[in-house]
Amino acid sequence: MRQGLGDGYREFAAARAGHLFRSACLLTGGDTHLAEDLVQETLGRVYVRWGRISGVDNPAGYAQTVLTRTFLAHQRRHSSRKERATDMLPDFAGPDTAGDAPLRLTLVDALRQLSVKDRAVVVLRYWEDRSIEETAAVMNASSAAVRTRCVRALARLRALLGDSLGEYARP
Repeated sequence: MRQGLGDGYREFAAARAGHLFRSACLLTGGDTHLAEDLVQETLGRVYVRWGRISGVDNPAGYAQTVLTRTFLAHQRRHSSRKERATDMLPDFAGPDTAGDAPLRLTLVDALRQLSVKDRAVVVLRYWEDRSIEETAAVMNASSAAVRTRCVRALARLRALLGDSLGEYARP
């Protein structure tokens, strides 16, 4: 019986690991080492509960929730440590967007400058395409708090990016 559960988990983990890693990289502001650690911890936590969550409608959503909560908990535990920048970034959008590398670097740099919770809200709302209610549930916050944080985070991103995105706009 456990072998069958393990096979289903292995398929799930293989299919979702890349997406989890890209989300983790955005959450960590490009720290690929921390992103790898977060993904491993997330997959470990999902494995422990796999018997219960494999039957739910959206185990991928559950894994994303675990990833975000793991990230937020890590940031609370290590709030005195400073983030480390890296010159390596994962392929966020796939091989057909190689010309967009400067844009991705600019966006990740701007994300890195947001607070931890603001970054989590932006990633959940706009990278993961989650609703306000889903984001609130993941972050253990009210919908109003998520809306407020979204508005402030987007305003901060606009201020950080200014007109620099205009040069990347396609005619």
